[in-house]
Amino acid sequence: MDTIGEPASVQVRSTRYLIFLVVVMGLVSNMDSWLSLIESTAFPLVITEFGITSDYFAMLQGIFGIIVFGVFFIGWFADAYGRRKGMMLLTLVMGIPAFLIVFLSTDVFVFLLLYSIVIMGTTSNLWEVPVSEEAPAKKRGMYGSAAFLIGVIPLYAILGNRIIYATDWRWGYGIMAVLMLVVLLLLYFMKDPQRWVDTKDARSKRLGIMDALRKLKKEDYKYIGIATVVYLAWTISFKMATSWGGYFFTTIQGMSPDEWTTLLTVAGLLLPVSALISGVLLDKGGRNIVLILGSLGSVACYAALGLTTISYFYWGMFFFMAMVLAWIYVYLAEIFPTEIRSTSIGVCVTGARLGYVIGPFFASALLALYPAMDMFWVIAGILMVVPLLAFLGKPLETKGKTLEQIEVER
Repeated sequence: MDTIGEPASVQVRSTRYLIFLVVVMGLVSNMDSWLSLIESTAFPLVITEFGITSDYFAMLQGIFGIIVFGVFFIGWFADAYGRRKGMMLLTLVMGIPAFLIVFLSTDVFVFLLLYSIVIMGTTSNLWEVPVSEEAPAKKRGMYGSAAFLIGVIPLYAILGNRIIYATDWRWGYGIMAVLMLVVLLLLYFMKDPQRWVDTKDARSKRLGIMDALRKLKKEDYKYIGIATVVYLAWTISFKMATSWGGYFFTTIQGMSPDEWTTLLTVAGLLLPVSALISGVLLDKGGRNIVLILGSLGSVACYAALGLTTISYFYWGMFFFMAMVLAWIYVYLAEIFPTEIRSTSIGVCVTGARLGYVIGPFFASALLALYPAMDMFWVIAGILMVVPLLAFLGKPLETKGKTLEQIEVER
């Protein structure tokens, strides 16, 4: 099987175009990161402005989290209509409601409605697919991690916190309308990957939703199960960290806005460091080692934060959780066949997004039971043992393999 290479029909893109693609997908990823992580600073202010308790807010967040299940249709759209159009749709889904938050969030319910639509977009991970389909096999981890690295540059901490404290928490979301316009302009110059074009040409009609689902095979369901287990555990644990880190440090621990901004900025800066290290490990050591290190490191740092309240462990949480996320981004984008890749990822993401319902309800209960939040962090850390259960399914090690090799060997 190792003799299978890139198919002759696959167009080899220039290094210049690959760099352009990585930058554009990285910008989409950064928009994703900003809108996902700005809540660490925004949520304590939202809770204060609307005069509600933290556990009640978390419960409402879980109820509105049902909206994120619509993310499946973004993945299907990209399979049916092309990666370029799919990326444009994704950018609009994140950017428009984020801008509307500024003008329409007069109560917590309207805010959570718009917020949940935004989060639905951030959960798609669609930006990883074009990079995976265009990158050479032996450099897929590197190019994927480079896009991830751009995505985790902590602009939300460096600029977002200052925007919020200088204006209003709503503009922490609304400012992303600017990046939305920039990304849409750049996407005009993006090309659909040849692999997607070939699968489109081979079909007699456009791929419908039910057609895509019917094409899923036994092995597809196996890897959907593996990826969903990992992603669900990650989603619940990291959502607890991003939603309630600011509340823990500013409201419970009494940090000043400047101290919190510094803490969050350093945590954010560790994300690209983790992305760089993960990129090397993914290509040199393999996918499995990254998942193991990331999961065990996360368990240790979450538990240590809860038991000691030492803020340095919050940095460790970001570092090791980013390693797990790097595995998720790279592995999901390579393990499924081209024709149904985005749909399969959409199914995984939809299953994992149970975390956007379960996680807030879980957090609500823990906030009520442990108002000091010590066991809140310990229990969130224990959840990161769950990704290691993925190895019971004996997932294929994909290091150095072409997408065609992976499809045959998995």
